[in-house]
Amino acid sequence: MSKQLVVLDNPADTAAACCAPITEASLDAEAATDLARMFKALGDPIRLRLLSRITSAEGGEICVCDLTGDDFNVTGPTISHHLKVLREAGLIDGERRGTWVYYRPVVANLRQLGALLEAPTA
Repeated sequence: MSKQLVVLDNPADTAAACCAPITEASLDAEAATDLARMFKALGDPIRLRLLSRITSAEGGEICVCDLTGDDFNVTGPTISHHLKVLREAGLIDGERRGTWVYYRPVVANLRQLGALLEAPTA
């Protein structure tokens, strides 16, 4: 089983490709395993804050050098570990440019999580 979910070319198709909202249909075992990996990655406050910084970054990406500052009360290697967990869960992607890595969200997978938890409006 892959550690990352497949990112579709068309993010609008993401929810349909995985699953309906949990209020409409129950998940199969494989989808539940993949989605649980993403939710588990978000279960840590530092990772949730890192994801928030990455998704809200101007220009859609942020340098790791901007994530290892004083905002987090942990060491650089700890930040790297948390970024690795987010990357393996399929929530972020990184690209090395020289000595720095730039991170950006995997929007399709974030939309998939949001669609899964969509509640009826009635």
